[in-house]
Amino acid sequence: MKSQAESIQKLKEIFERREFPAKTLLVNEGTVAQNIYYIENGAARVWLHHEGKEITVQFLFEGGFIASIESIISGEKSWYAIETIEPVILYSISTADFKKKIEQLPHVREFYYRYIQQSLLSYQKRMVSQIKNTPEERYKEMLREFPEIIRRVPQHYIASYLGITSVSLSRIRNRK
Repeated sequence: MKSQAESIQKLKEIFERREFPAKTLLVNEGTVAQNIYYIENGAARVWLHHEGKEITVQFLFEGGFIASIESIISGEKSWYAIETIEPVILYSISTADFKKKIEQLPHVREFYYRYIQQSLLSYQKRMVSQIKNTPEERYKEMLREFPEIIRRVPQHYIASYLGITSVSLSRIRNRK
């Protein structure tokens, strides 16, 4: 079995290298996503509109893949937007080409299934945390598991991710 680094390198060979500035929308909420991205350098966030507010769902950094899974799997419109929060260097492939590569190349198919499984576990963990944990517990968990978020992401995005206001986040941070 290939190492993670070997798998990524082989995937990058079939993707196109691209650069985008901060605040670039890679996927618009409510549109069918056209590409899948691998982040070589930089950061992005996944967010959606809810009751007039932007709710951040996920942050992605170097080594992460960005895609609208619903667009890849079923061709549905994306349930969320994906936006860069730092200048990024990405590798991209169209969803149509990626689907062909999954069928043609066993290493791509194997990597895709591993990625889907890891994503499912990650989303389930986040969902349970949102239900079971207090905002302060969610903040501490985020610090433990993703310390780069504090260094690289604006506070209002972090507050949105935790499901609290920026003022509440400031209070939690001051109690540390």
